[in-house]
Amino acid sequence: MNSKDLIKRIFYGGLEHELRKEVWKFLLGYYEYESTYAEREYLESVRKLDYETIKSQWKSISVVQAKRFTKFRERKSLIDKDVVRTDRSVPYFEGDDNPNVIVLRDILLTYSFYNFDLGYCQGMSDLLSPILFVMRDEYEAFWSFVALMERLGPNFNRDQSGMHSQLFALSKLVELLDHSLHNYFRQADCLNYFFCFRWILIQFKREFEYEKTMHLWEVLWTHHLSEHFHLYICIAILKSHKKKIMEEQMDFDTLLKFINGLSNQIDLDSVIRDAEALCVCAGGNGAACIPPGTPPSCPVDLDAGLYDQQDDEIL
Repeated sequence: MNSKDLIKRIFYGGLEHELRKEVWKFLLGYYEYESTYAEREYLESVRKLDYETIKSQWKSISVVQAKRFTKFRERKSLIDKDVVRTDRSVPYFEGDDNPNVIVLRDILLTYSFYNFDLGYCQGMSDLLSPILFVMRDEYEAFWSFVALMERLGPNFNRDQSGMHSQLFALSKLVELLDHSLHNYFRQADCLNYFFCFRWILIQFKREFEYEKTMHLWEVLWTHHLSEHFHLYICIAILKSHKKKIMEEQMDFDTLLKFINGLSNQIDLDSVIRDAEALCVCAGGNGAACIPPGTPPSCPVDLDAGLYDQQDDEIL
């Protein structure tokens, strides 16, 4: 089966859980589709050593050094706070002194050294959790997370430029595909579309059950119809609640509360079908609504910058 056939099958049918560990690596760009088994085995051995090298950078920091390393202390404190409240209802992470929570913390700390400029931001633990759940191995989860962050890293820019570009693209797509809904948001002074902020930031992670989130992510990662298919998912959800939103004359605060209240109440299969139809309908006009460079971009070569090295409450 070639990569196009695989991508199409995943988009329309998803994956059995036992296949995810291997296939997600291809979807994320961790592996190249044309790579051989021998090449992948060699890559694994290199990345395992590379991970340990990066991890040792923070593991070797003494208590005395940490006292003079404010950024490290701040990031570690934020990560420690976040991991203990990330997906603790999922059996893999539940319970006191769960070693998987420690691994989650270690990967995030290591990433904060791997990409020191970006560091750690709230929401990253949400993105890592399903990856660790699928990969199980620490170094594989780390490099898979690195691959995902090559796409989603701009979501966490301190100036929020990555988020603003996606919300702008979303507004243009809604204007194209549902002019009356867009006009309503204009009249309600909601054209910044910030009520969709959480959806985009962590890729609907808190809107669906764990298994459904993983299914949605692999659909998004295929880039089958668009590398910005997540924006069409947003529109499909909004359109499904259009009547209620407009009839109740929701303002921004009411709309934000309503949107957040949809968590675990959205029919994912229906939304994916509707988003597909919207994407096909939009066609080239839809693509033109999305400025070049708008996240998530296509995967990049992870090995090109192996050691290229904000903490606000946003969720």
